[in-house]
Amino acid sequence: MSGYHELLKRLGVSLDTETLRLALTHRSFAYENGGIAHNERLEFLGDSVLGLAMTARLYDEFPDHTEGQLAKLRAAVVSSKALARVARDIGLGDYVRLGEGELKTNGRDKTSILADTMEAVFGAVYLDCGLETARDLVLRLVGPLVHDKDAIGAGMDWKTIVQEHAAAHGLGVIEYVVEGEGPDHARTFTAVLRIGGVEYGSGQGRSKKDAERQAAEKTWEQLDPQRTV
Repeated sequence: MSGYHELLKRLGVSLDTETLRLALTHRSFAYENGGIAHNERLEFLGDSVLGLAMTARLYDEFPDHTEGQLAKLRAAVVSSKALARVARDIGLGDYVRLGEGELKTNGRDKTSILADTMEAVFGAVYLDCGLETARDLVLRLVGPLVHDKDAIGAGMDWKTIVQEHAAAHGLGVIEYVVEGEGPDHARTFTAVLRIGGVEYGSGQGRSKKDAERQAAEKTWEQLDPQRTV
């Protein structure tokens, strides 16, 4: 338990050593150590605890939001990027048990691994401490992101939001015009979003996907300055 003392202190909960160890065991470690149990079942459980806690929080906090608006907000605050941010804040990556391959590719800071492990921890707390304690942990760690513009923005599917808005209001066909420059190892992409032939937002990124996402977010700012999604 001593090795996990600091992590448990940051979490503010008491957990059985074996349950916590399981929550921190990535499948890469399990496969390299004789196929021992890993954390994916706990991740599945924790995902439900997370969803329930944040759905209730959003329902209470935003009484004027529609079902669609609430769903988009929930998707943002429980996204992999949002959960990985929480995991980094508490130093969770230092405790994840990874196989050699993942360790060599900086697995301790991979968004997907951190987010999945965070969910597994929520699942472990639910098993050992019950729903109320697990819910309180989720609200303490993830709840503040509800009012964090950067966190919500990072988790939003802006391309889908713009597409749905354009279709609902008959704005016309959506087109992303993407150009890349620079050498292959350091290429930068610029995207401009057109709707019905009219140029809206533009964005840049190290990939076409990132550039298009940023262009969609900038477009949404123009279509709906209130950004009430």
